[in-house]
Amino acid sequence: MATNRDLIEALLEKFEPRVRQAFLDAIARIADKVSIKALEDRLRADDIEGAIRAIGLDPNDFSGLRNAIVDAYGAGGAAVTETIPAARGSDGALIKVLFDIRSPRAEVWARDKSSGLVTEIVDDQRNMIRENMRAGLESGRNPRETALDVVGRIDARTGKRSGGVIGLTSGQEAWQRRYAAELASTDPAELRKALGRGLRDKRFDAAVLRAIKDGKPIPAETRAKMLTAYRNRSLKYRADTISRTETIRALGAAKTEAYEQAIDKGQVKEQDLLKFPISAHDERVRETHREVEQMNRKGVPWRQPYQVPAGMASQMHAPYDEPQCRCREEVKINYTRGLR
Repeated sequence: MATNRDLIEALLEKFEPRVRQAFLDAIARIADKVSIKALEDRLRADDIEGAIRAIGLDPNDFSGLRNAIVDAYGAGGAAVTETIPAARGSDGALIKVLFDIRSPRAEVWARDKSSGLVTEIVDDQRNMIRENMRAGLESGRNPRETALDVVGRIDARTGKRSGGVIGLTSGQEAWQRRYAAELASTDPAELRKALGRGLRDKRFDAAVLRAIKDGKPIPAETRAKMLTAYRNRSLKYRADTISRTETIRALGAAKTEAYEQAIDKGQVKEQDLLKFPISAHDERVRETHREVEQMNRKGVPWRQPYQVPAGMASQMHAPYDEPQCRCREEVKINYTRGLR
């Protein structure tokens, strides 16, 4: 019989790609509908707020992302509910709960968590784009180039825009500006910083090494290709982070809700449940997360927070709340219930 962990792994494999693609589709849709002429005109008038409005960021652009996360939540809840043993009530009737995605708690989660993520993304996009355009204009970059840096340029192979900053976080946008400055430098120390960036396209390393050796700048056309590749890889990294983090969170929350519904209906008793944080058990696991698993290896009562090492959050009710965390939560009923 499949364990809860097996079920969650199978659901991750199914829904992670859906969440990732929904995010990338939203970004492509936003970029494709922008009028470069309107954006350029606003920038030429030094109207950055008008330029942001011209881009037309709309939370509804991310409805596919929101739906994919809610679908993962519903599928996770249904799958976990199937693994909870049935019970018999005091009247002898069989108690076997079906997951109710319309329960008040589930609806609150679907509304607040998925919508909250979209609001966070849109708000950060506005701040990031504002900073990028301001930096472009202040550096003397012409309005059209600044507009294309934001939205991306048409890729001749795909016919789609590529290499813009839309979709990146504010922090990632700052990465690409620093990377561009490093590539434009003739200082060997700055160029070596560019070689240390994990999201760079290593196929261009030879151009950087040549610039260091010859003391000459990297050609502008090559720099543009390097920056486009870096932005594209940063966007993929952003999509991977969102898909991994939000799918795990949705499935973890669904597991919690499944057991809460079982408690509500009398299928299990709260005092019979123990939860266990389980790390991924490989070399990539953060040391603090290994410690959390060890500190709680005997299990924790259902509504009690986990013990955590110094420096982590004072309370942790779920082990998967940090970005890209791969930890899981196992829930066990501490006696054999069966049908009775």
